[in-house]
Amino acid sequence: MGNVMAASAPPPPPPSSIPSLSPPNIPKDQHLGQPESPTKLENPGTVEDLHKLCKDVFPSNFEGAKLIINKGLSNHFQISHSITMSSVIKSGYKFSATYVGTKQTSPSEAYPVLFGDIEPGGNLNATVLHQFTSRMRTKIGAQVQRSKFTVVQGTTDYRGDSYTASLTVANPDIINNSGIVVGHYLQNISKELALGGELVYQRGPGVPGRAISIVSFVGRYASGDSTISASIGPASCHICFHQRASPQLQVGVELDVNPRMQESTATIAYQIDLPKADLVYRGSVDSNWTVGAVLEKKLQPLPFTFALSGLLNHSKGQFQLGCGLILG
Repeated sequence: MGNVMAASAPPPPPPSSIPSLSPPNIPKDQHLGQPESPTKLENPGTVEDLHKLCKDVFPSNFEGAKLIINKGLSNHFQISHSITMSSVIKSGYKFSATYVGTKQTSPSEAYPVLFGDIEPGGNLNATVLHQFTSRMRTKIGAQVQRSKFTVVQGTTDYRGDSYTASLTVANPDIINNSGIVVGHYLQNISKELALGGELVYQRGPGVPGRAISIVSFVGRYASGDSTISASIGPASCHICFHQRASPQLQVGVELDVNPRMQESTATIAYQIDLPKADLVYRGSVDSNWTVGAVLEKKLQPLPFTFALSGLLNHSKGQFQLGCGLILG
């Protein structure tokens, strides 16, 4: 884009006209002595997604056999049937449903979003996600087990130009004066660095001293294809590193330290994408001598995805094998 100037000078204005107050055009070379305007910082996202880039590389291992059938009933409504047979987790049938509203906020986001799943025994998980304004988003979730509400949680995120503030309230009980409140704040200091903090306050009869609060510091540094994120507090220290080595290979490293339990675990994971073969492979190995891997292969031209999972602990001699098929 550029300014288009007439080839000939315009005629002089009449005597009664008011002269223009706009400054004259100054050539670009006359601005060299003036400082350039600083680069506008973008929103850093939420603290909840601080380690998401590294976590997505890790395999989601499962044991036994599972069958998942996804069916889209319309552009806004989708249902899913899943059958699981396992000796580690509860086996059985689960029905899931997802509804996406018509409020389009971006090419990949629309609100409100309602999704949940229910089992034949009545166990229910439900979540409602809605963006009321361009800066404020609210998420409400509930979990029902054995006809009782075991988890009730609400989160509100406010996204500023260069920061995000979040407030979460979980299991509030006015009668017993108990509940959990979590506050998050993440600020972009520069294009590469984001810093913030986390405050957790828990109150209840089972808490030592009836109330406890924990403050943690969080941060993320991204440079090119490398990202390092950390959350450091008195109860735990969590550090993640993500590197995109090539369009087909991603590597993630995670270090989890628990000072109170005097335990630490280091894990290395990798993800290999082969689009031409419709194949995704994820693997990991940690300091506890646990090796895991998940392979997902699309069976074109059929709408099927075959999943194979393996998990082996060399020190304990435990081995888990899983096989799954996803339709739709």
